[in-house]
Amino acid sequence: MASFNKIILVGNLTRDPQLSYTPSNVAICKFGIATNYKRKDREGNMREKVCFVDCTSFGKAGETFNQYMSKGSQVLVEGRLELDQWTNAEGEKKSKHAVVVENFTFLGGRGEGGQGGGARRDSAPQTATAGAPASYDEPPPPSDDDIPF
Repeated sequence: MASFNKIILVGNLTRDPQLSYTPSNVAICKFGIATNYKRKDREGNMREKVCFVDCTSFGKAGETFNQYMSKGSQVLVEGRLELDQWTNAEGEKKSKHAVVVENFTFLGGRGEGGQGGGARRDSAPQTATAGAPASYDEPPPPSDDDIPF
């Protein structure tokens, strides 16, 4: 059975990106995105729901993301969902979904109500591709030529 794991989100950063490095010097950039959904309730009033998503970008793309993005910046991210599981200090099993970023595009620009792309000087979207770290256990994603559709 074939499977497909792809997610595309457009939202605003909920906090400044946090950059760290593995012992083998691979960059890891962690950040959060808030997306919203508007709908009408039964009475016809507009309601808004917000979804908060944790994201991780690796390598040079993670360093670039950290350099230009800050809290409130708008971004489009493409990636795949992963389930993180751990046991906390009290012995309870915990889990959450997170996005491993494969591509991102800076949206907005300076002077757009704090929604811009950090130090960017124009409003043209900028795209970057996130590379998997050398120590990553999974094989790289297939190229477009390898996908049968």
